[in-house]
Amino acid sequence: MDRDATYALIVRLLAELFEIAPEKISLESNLYEDLDIDSIDAVDLAAEFRKQTGRQLTPDEFKRIRTVGDIVDAACASAKDT
Repeated sequence: MDRDATYALIVRLLAELFEIAPEKISLESNLYEDLDIDSIDAVDLAAEFRKQTGRQLTPDEFKRIRTVGDIVDAACASAKDT
C-alpha cells in the first residue's frame, strides 16, 4: 500500500470510527488537539488499521504519533521493514 492509499485509509477509518468529516482531516491534523481523539480512540484506530492492513505499529512508533501524517509515515516505514 503506497502513501496515498495509506492516507486515504486513515481518513476513512477516522470518518467511520469517530464520525469526523473527511474534509476536516489533513496530514497536519493533530489527532488530540484538532480531531479530539483520546488515547483509547488512538488504540482503537491502531487496532482497526492492523485489521485492515495486517500492519501493526510498534509501541515506540505509537508513542511518537501526534498527527495523521505521523500515522502515514509510521505505516509506510513499517511496510518497508516487512
